[in-house]
Amino acid sequence: MPLVLSTKACLISSNLERTHWRTASACAVSKSLSSSWIFRHRRRGWYSPPSSLPAKSSLDAQDPLVQRLTGKRRESQQSCTRNKVQTTKYTFLSFIPKNLFEQLHRFANVYFVFLGALNFVPIVNAFQPEISIIPIVFVMSITAVKDLWEDQRRRKSDQKVNNLCVCLCRRKQKQYVERRWAEVCVGDLVRLCCNEIIPADMVLLHSSDPNGVCHIETANLDGETNLKQRQVVRDLPQQVSENYSSHIECENPNNDLRRFRGFMDHPGKVRVGLHSENLLLRSCTVRNTETVIGIVVYAGHETKAMQNNSGPRYKRSKLERRLNMDVLWCVILLLLMCLIAAVGHGFWLSGRQNPIYMIPDDTHPALAAFYMFWTMIIVLQVLIPISLYVSIEIVKLGQIYFIQNDLDLYNPVLDTGVQCRALNITEDLGQIQYLFSDKTGTLTENRMLFRRCIVAGTEYPHHENAISLEQYEEQGCGDADHSLTLRSRTSRKSLSCKSLSCNRSSVSLNTLTAESDTHSVHDTLRRHTPGAGAFSSTMECAVVPDPQLQAGLNTLSSPMRSPVRQQAAEISHILDFFLALTVCNTVVVSSPTQPRHVSPTAHSGTPSNTPTTPVTPALSSGAWSEDVDNIQKTKDNSADESESDDEDEAEELLYEAESPDEAALVQAAKAYGCTLLGRSPEQVLVAVPGTGPLSIPLLHVLPFHSARKRMSVVVRHPLTGEVVVYTKGADNVIMDKRGRKNLNLEIMERTQRHLDQYARDGLRTLCVAKKVLEEQEYKAWLKRHEYAETSIENREELLLESAERLETNLTLLGATGIVDRLQEEVPESIEALQEAGIKVWVLTGDKQETAINIAFACKLLRPTDHILMANCDSKETCEARLHELQHEIRQVTKEGMSEDDGSDCVLVIDGRTLDYALQKELQGSFLELTCCCRSVICCRSTPLQKSQVVRLVRDKLKVMTLAIGDGANDVSMIQMADVGIGISGQEGMQAVMSSDFAISRFKFLRKLILVHGHWCYTRLANMILYFFYKNVMYVNLLFWYQFFCGFSGSTMTNSWVLIFFNLLFTSVPPIIYGMLDKDVSGETLLDLPDLYKSGQNSQAYLPSTFWMNILDAFYQSLVCFFIPYFAYAGSDIGVFSFGSPINGSALLIILLHQLIESRTVVSQSQLFSAILFLIYNVVLTCVTCNSPTNPLGIETKMMSEPLYFLVCGLTTVLALLPRILCRAFRSTICPSDLVRAQKMERLSAQDYSTSLRQWKENKAAQRLSSRHVPQNLSVNADMPHLTECIAEAGAVLS
Repeated sequence: MPLVLSTKACLISSNLERTHWRTASACAVSKSLSSSWIFRHRRRGWYSPPSSLPAKSSLDAQDPLVQRLTGKRRESQQSCTRNKVQTTKYTFLSFIPKNLFEQLHRFANVYFVFLGALNFVPIVNAFQPEISIIPIVFVMSITAVKDLWEDQRRRKSDQKVNNLCVCLCRRKQKQYVERRWAEVCVGDLVRLCCNEIIPADMVLLHSSDPNGVCHIETANLDGETNLKQRQVVRDLPQQVSENYSSHIECENPNNDLRRFRGFMDHPGKVRVGLHSENLLLRSCTVRNTETVIGIVVYAGHETKAMQNNSGPRYKRSKLERRLNMDVLWCVILLLLMCLIAAVGHGFWLSGRQNPIYMIPDDTHPALAAFYMFWTMIIVLQVLIPISLYVSIEIVKLGQIYFIQNDLDLYNPVLDTGVQCRALNITEDLGQIQYLFSDKTGTLTENRMLFRRCIVAGTEYPHHENAISLEQYEEQGCGDADHSLTLRSRTSRKSLSCKSLSCNRSSVSLNTLTAESDTHSVHDTLRRHTPGAGAFSSTMECAVVPDPQLQAGLNTLSSPMRSPVRQQAAEISHILDFFLALTVCNTVVVSSPTQPRHVSPTAHSGTPSNTPTTPVTPALSSGAWSEDVDNIQKTKDNSADESESDDEDEAEELLYEAESPDEAALVQAAKAYGCTLLGRSPEQVLVAVPGTGPLSIPLLHVLPFHSARKRMSVVVRHPLTGEVVVYTKGADNVIMDKRGRKNLNLEIMERTQRHLDQYARDGLRTLCVAKKVLEEQEYKAWLKRHEYAETSIENREELLLESAERLETNLTLLGATGIVDRLQEEVPESIEALQEAGIKVWVLTGDKQETAINIAFACKLLRPTDHILMANCDSKETCEARLHELQHEIRQVTKEGMSEDDGSDCVLVIDGRTLDYALQKELQGSFLELTCCCRSVICCRSTPLQKSQVVRLVRDKLKVMTLAIGDGANDVSMIQMADVGIGISGQEGMQAVMSSDFAISRFKFLRKLILVHGHWCYTRLANMILYFFYKNVMYVNLLFWYQFFCGFSGSTMTNSWVLIFFNLLFTSVPPIIYGMLDKDVSGETLLDLPDLYKSGQNSQAYLPSTFWMNILDAFYQSLVCFFIPYFAYAGSDIGVFSFGSPINGSALLIILLHQLIESRTVVSQSQLFSAILFLIYNVVLTCVTCNSPTNPLGIETKMMSEPLYFLVCGLTTVLALLPRILCRAFRSTICPSDLVRAQKMERLSAQDYSTSLRQWKENKAAQRLSSRHVPQNLSVNADMPHLTECIAEAGAVLS
């Protein structure tokens, strides 16, 4: 029936945002909602309702269509928030002043602009003013061009987005017309079709789906590719009068993608709550829905997508902070040198009375000294490296380029490499000391496979299912030469995996539907693209039913067998268990041939060929089997045909799961015949063995929440008519919510024993429970729940309280064990990271036994490690436990264990205890304990706790931290760490979008940190030190000359050489060095993770290293100045002639100095710089520089004399000799690990292997000798099965 919406006046408002919109006449909505809206705004705050609405005649007098076509808007609409977005920073007129203003925020730029302006003051200028501003103008021009290019790219992108077309409702035509996105305003009605992008944040008013559902894909917003359901506003009337009016009130614009609060007031003061399920977000894409219509509530920069557009990430690296401190030291050194020159000039003038070689001047010597201070600031300005900041940016871009193009970090399956999202912290990768890792999806595949289950306390091990998967893995995960067919063990329906694909593209769907049922599982796998959905291959989707559990279900589906009374309770539990797995989820069902698979409405909430009246017996009394007996009597002749039809239908279903857990459980239920056929907001269509399709009314969905750690659905049972709550969640939470009946306690005890065994086997566990509600109890809860849904303030808290009230006194149905295999090379990677001195912490939401088992599997725990458990129920107990563990570790330390060398103790702490430990009073004890442990495993931790742990370690211990995760629950941890790494896994891309670096597998972290991190840090640190060295060395040449010219600020070099020396002659070699130098090869760094410790200890850039370079620069400047001085003493050469050998020697010393420090041959860059210097000296010597002095021909004349080359050669040798001797001494007498590794690389392949083996043996012997293996530390009494868990550590996941 077509939906008709005739509206006269509707109101949209918020605390700061209110809009009015009105229709002059009724408009019909049928698949496309035609509505004529006039949108009016008056501003108060942001938007406020006008005091009165204009009459109809006045509305007709204004033609909105004509005004839109002419590009003009009425005055009443000018305050309307438009949808035009502008991410550019500049306009044609504002570019120069705004860009200058931004660049002058950098202290270095302000400093050099000030010096350039100071040089225009005649009394203190040292060079020609025009020449002195060339360096800063050049650097700022390069930056301005880069900013302009980036802004032009943003402008083109904005224009492309703003010019996209969308259908808006217009009153005159009484239809939808095409308009640009930029013309959309708050209050407009927008119609969208399938696969169209949503232009603004809209409240959903209409959907072509008969159930009022719209599916959207949020990949453009948060990276998640699974479909999400959105629902039309509840209780929106299908037929309303012309005088119908509505009022919408919503919250202020914000950046929370998962929250939207508001309400809509219908006529009769009926208030309906608005929440995120009613909101279509800008940049999302409409999927599987033909037509949707919504009204815009946020437009333009107020949309949630634009609110989250914060631009590129910026973090200050540790090296950059150290650099800023050393720049301040250089400023102090500059001021000291200028002060010495100023005082010297004052004394020099005071000691001479009107010398004949000076123009008489009445300036007092003290004032002249003051002027000379500023002159020397200009002369010695090069001491502050202006080109260093630009060079660092260029080097970091080069480093990022090489990281992103490393083929070893490329994943051919996903066709992705490393993404560097933060451009300025590459060197921090080489200084990591603590690594915080998520478990699921980070260390493991996050591709969940159903392995076994527990129903009513009985464990069903699914041995055949485990054997089939083991055979599949042994055969190479789908080798085409092998054909493993499992149809003989189960039905064709249970083995069909084509329905559980998350691919939505037409190519994938056509491929799946074209597959023949006669092909083997491996033939199907060979044609199926792996990694597209929640499972890695078709074979992994298959679940081989357990024979015992299947036999119980066959009792229902077989017409020749009927369950006896004593089996009724067991069968009731089994059916309820699988019904809960099928219904209690948010899986979206679709079909290859339809936009979305729609639940048939003919069933009307009852099974086919069954009476429509509800059956009264309770489920726990065997009502299922009683009803099935009656059903079977009427279906004996058609059961096989119906099952065959249902099977064919089910095989073509496509499941869209938000998490791999849900997909695995739905597939497991499908293997037993409980197939999810369709879903809508009001009902779920399920195929149950022996009954055919059941249409189950869906009353409420209480989604999963990290605080509750469970989700629930409220349904009306199709056979009994009772209101039933199905809940699934973490085992510890469900057990706490159980009922107190003896039967429940007995089942709980047996289930708990099996759950402990599952955890020791490394399986992820979920418990399933139910609760039958009385009608009065349900109505009372529903009243309070509806109040929570419609609340604006504290809506989330009220909904949580409502769910807590409902999820009590649960009846335990069973539990599931799901395997999540380790990613490849995870154990090797963690072992290498630990050898590199990085402390690895695992922060997971899993239970302790599972986390411990996975820790053993990935070599985070070793068989000889001593596990310290911390499970406490109160703050006082936690404090006592922490002190107890510290005392035990101190006792062990006294017996000979080294605290610093990495002990054998590993702390395992649960979420409740972690809450207490993170409180301010216990933080010190907690950190003291963790510092004595080799690793820490935090179990049952929440996202907030993860970020708190990272912040505590980072701020209190002052260490470099790295956090890695793959899901939305890891975002806060990733953002809190110094370096955040996201893994593009099965849980969307939110972690990637919040990270500094993104990788596709955990194993890539090994090379990213140990190789690229080491290289980036070492290169950049040495380059920065080299910049300081060469600037101090060259500036000191000018400073020593002041002692021989009366501290007058004169120089022995012309201005162009001073400008080009740092800007051109010596700028290219350090940049090449910073991008290409390799002190040790990547293979050696991977073979010897111990080499990474040099970066952790900042050995390449210590304060002592900085001052040693400064002292070396002073020594070399003394040699470079005084050897030519004594060589040419007594001669009649001019000032520039005297400076010629000094400049030549300085350039040669500086270039050879870098050649000595580099390990990779970068002599081409030094040769290039030398050639540039020669070209300048021979060809480009300026005639007009330093007028009236003429430097033309001076360089060529000096270079034609043998003494010039003798002086340059002797100066270079004497200047570099101390550095060469020092390096030779350190390499032979006390070589570092890096030096030893460099020597190893020069050996032959056989000798290298021998040396490598000896190196590792020596390191292992050193670690063992520094430890004393103590007796086992006491284990918490709350974990009596821990010893058994350790004993079975060998039986871990493969």
